[in-house]
Order: sequence, then structure tokens, then C-alpha cells
Amino acid sequence: MQLSFINCIQFNLIKMKKLFSLLAVGALLFTSCSNEGNGQLVGVQNRQAWYDLDPFGMLYIKMGSYTMGPGDQDVPFAQTTQAKTVSVQAFYMDETEITNNEYRQFVYWVRDSIARRTLGEAGNDNFLVSQDIYGEDITPGPQINWEEKLKYTSPEAREGLNDMYLPENERFYRRKEIDTRKLMFEYYWLDLREAARRSNREQGLTDRSVFLKKDVINVYPDTLAWIHDFTYSFNEPMTNMYFWHPAYDEYPVVGVTWKQARAFCIWRTQLMNSFLVNVEVPMVQDFRLPTESEWEYAARGGLSHSPYPWGGPYIRNQRGCFLANFKPMRGNYTDDGGFHTVRVATYNPNNFGLYEMAGNVAEWTNNAYDESAYNFAHDLNMDYQYEANENDLPALKRKVIRGGSWKDISYYTQVGTRTYEYQDTAKCYIGFRCVMSYLGRGKGMDVSTN
Repeated sequence: MQLSFINCIQFNLIKMKKLFSLLAVGALLFTSCSNEGNGQLVGVQNRQAWYDLDPFGMLYIKMGSYTMGPGDQDVPFAQTTQAKTVSVQAFYMDETEITNNEYRQFVYWVRDSIARRTLGEAGNDNFLVSQDIYGEDITPGPQINWEEKLKYTSPEAREGLNDMYLPENERFYRRKEIDTRKLMFEYYWLDLREAARRSNREQGLTDRSVFLKKDVINVYPDTLAWIHDFTYSFNEPMTNMYFWHPAYDEYPVVGVTWKQARAFCIWRTQLMNSFLVNVEVPMVQDFRLPTESEWEYAARGGLSHSPYPWGGPYIRNQRGCFLANFKPMRGNYTDDGGFHTVRVATYNPNNFGLYEMAGNVAEWTNNAYDESAYNFAHDLNMDYQYEANENDLPALKRKVIRGGSWKDISYYTQVGTRTYEYQDTAKCYIGFRCVMSYLGRGKGMDVSTN
């Protein structure tokens, strides 16, 4: 505290000295017409003010260092983790897993964007504009006009959007339903890692479009995951209702692949930044999936060597109640108060205020899975990545999942346990949550405010 106080005084003295120097020069040159600081180094003036913007539904996680990996014995002798001290910069993280209703906003946005473009290209110019005034699309040509109201029950929409619905021979009891196979989302991102590698090799300027990556993906969750994940198990009711029925709005979304989760993060970034640009406010950092080190740091909630988010080493509280939704005992799924998934924020949060960092659904992270990653990954924001395509070996498509789920035993709910699933698979026990890096060193950590 004493050192911070002295630094604060020194910082303010420096600012005052610069101010007095500038005023003195200004007094001597008061007749000058220059508005460039009278020849002094004053920085670019009239810049937009920036204020911390806490994203809705997210919590601030301060920077810190911790011992990553299990704090107990390697019971199954998996040998996939080891103790490693890592440091993590400040970031925001979703308070809960992404819910069905939150993911449905993404699905509906894709549906509506396809409908508007279809109607616009069919001759209704009200749904398209000559230029992108919202900053949502980087492709050339007319862009979507989101100000124009769209009614799917209008005669124009009924006729013009007929191809978006299931064909007659696929309808069940003649219900006119959207063909979810057509809900394709086209998105882009800059591969900065490839740009860094290329610049080191070529030592020259390269066309930036080389690093602009594009993907097209169907965004609708795989609702059949509830059936194909289990053999001889009656889960048809979950397939029929889980994603779309209001009863499950606040349950975590499942049946989402790693690529779909990444697409959701990119869409969420553009949704936020498009609004900020429109109101002339500086943009925010990208939403993304958490790194493995960020996830474990957040799950621990400041508890250094505890095996669970609530501490440990027990999975029950003093009254004998289970502290997470998992597979207790020898398969008594109801003993913890759940059965399949439960509503988010059902169990108590950890010390950071994050809910269900153990159990309910396992969560995708951004990292590729390698058994020896702890040995070669950096200890600063540890982040081992590999972008696998369809021509790569299956082993390279493995992505780390953390936290365990409603169908896992307690070992997988421990903060230090790591396992994987393939990036193009969708499971009824895997969801995700987003993070965003903090802009700056940390909240309230500027020297001038100490």
C-alpha cells in the first residue's frame, strides 16, 4: 500500500509538471494559430472516452497466478495432467452456461437473416440496403436492413419464404415448420497465429486476405444427441422438446459442436460491436471460448489446491446434500436433485460467483487436447491451439472439455480433471460458456487511482 501511494504521488507530479510546461509555452505563443499542441507532444486530442463495459450476464475475473492441474492423486493413472504454475490475465466469463433461450436468439437471427435476404433478392427492396450501416457483414453488395419489420404470417412472406419450410412429403401432421437444415451461418475470423508465423518466414508484407478465414455451418443443435449418445435408453422426450419448448428455456444448451460454439461467439461479438459502432462507442474485445487455463482458474474461484469449485474434498455439504449435478454413488441420478440437466444457477456459485463450474453439462474450451500439453505450453495465458480440418488425423480434432456433466462420476467434476471430445461431434452432455479478455490491466489497477 505504501509503494502504491508513493507511485501515485510521483505519477501526479509528472502530470502536473507536463501541464505547467504546456501552459508556460502556451502563454508565450498565445498568438499562434496552431492546434497541434504548440509543438509539444500531447497525443491525439478529442479521442473517444472509454468506460468499462460489463457485458450482460458476465462476471469480471481478476488476473492472477495459480497451480494448474490436480491437487490430489492421479487415481485412474491417466497421466494427462501435472502441476504447473500459470498466470492468467483479467477477463469476463458468463455467469452460467449458455442457455437454450440464449442460443435460440442466435438461431432466430440466422433464420431471420436468411428470410430477409431471400425476400430482398426476390424484389422487396425494403429488406436490403445499398451499404452496410450496421457493420454486421463484410461481404460486398447489398446488406440486410434490420429496421424493416418481418412478419412470417404476411402473404408476402408465406409466398416468398416457402422454400425455407419442410417440403410437403416431410411434414408431420401437415405442420408447417422451418427446415432447420437450411439454417446455415457464414462467418469469418482473422487467423492471427498464421499471420505471425507467415510474417516470421517471409519477412515482408502479405495480402491480409490470406489470413481471413471463412466457414459455413449449420447452427441448429443436434437434438438427436439425446438418443444416439446412449444405447437402449428412453430419451425421446428430451429429443422432442428440450431445445425449443419454453419449459427448458433456462436449461443449458446441448447438442452443440465445438465449431457451433465458436460460431456463436463470433456472432455474439458482431452483435455487440455492431450496436456499439452504431452509437459511436469504441468496440469491445471478441467473445470466445475460454482457454483451458482460464476455465480452471475461474472454476477454482480463488481456492488454490481444492479439488472442487466449492472447496473439498467432499461432494456433499454438512447437511448431506450434493453440491453439483452429476452421477452420484453407483448411478442414482436423482440423488443430487437432478436427473438429466437442471436449470442454470440451481446449485450455489463458487467464490467468483460462477454457477455450475462442476456438473450439469461439461463445457467446451478453445484448446486442442494433447496429453503432454502441460510440458510444452507457455505458462503465460497457457493456450495450446490447433485448427483441424476434415483432412487431418482424428487425434488432431480433439478439443478439451472441462467440468463434468450430469452423466459423469464425481472425478470428472474436479477442477483439475481434463478430457476431450471431437470438435465435430455434438453430445447431450456438453455445453459451453463464453469469455472476453479485459481491456486494460485490471479494474481499478491504474496507478493514478490507487
